[in-house]
Amino acid sequence: MSEPKISKPIIAVLLLIFGVTFSSLAQDTAALSISGEVTTPLELKLTDLSSFKQINHKVKDRDGKEHEFAGVALIELLEKAGVTTGAKLRGENLAKYLLITAADGYEVLYSLAEIDPEFTDQVVLLATTKDGQRLGTGEGPFRIITPNDKKPARWIREVRSIKVFFAKN
Repeated sequence: MSEPKISKPIIAVLLLIFGVTFSSLAQDTAALSISGEVTTPLELKLTDLSSFKQINHKVKDRDGKEHEFAGVALIELLEKAGVTTGAKLRGENLAKYLLITAADGYEVLYSLAEIDPEFTDQVVLLATTKDGQRLGTGEGPFRIITPNDKKPARWIREVRSIKVFFAKN
């Protein structure tokens, strides 16, 4: 008895369907950790962010087109983790910084003062959607958007961890 033959177009469609399904599953199970100089380390999934106030930023992305990103102000997540912010962000605490790491190992730095509303009017966004759609594979499920940066080099995609460190010599 011979094996049934499946045409190449059918295989391509099945791979596409399963790829999207597995991609969505990976997005749903991906977690963001906040650790380091915090009082309460956090491990957040996409669904956990729904309990935070949602905000939007309309900005031009690296493609030169304007997009609307939505998500949570990064400062809110840092405050939930017990990071030194607000009136306590003075003196030696001003030497604290964030190291944000993507799934592929790409890393960027932010000082706490760049994110704290007592030091800046800029709201750094942990985005989860772009133009009303969840961020896709290669971009999400979490992405940092810093609207006042002239270059989007720190708009890190596929964020997996945020570590708070004390800069010491």
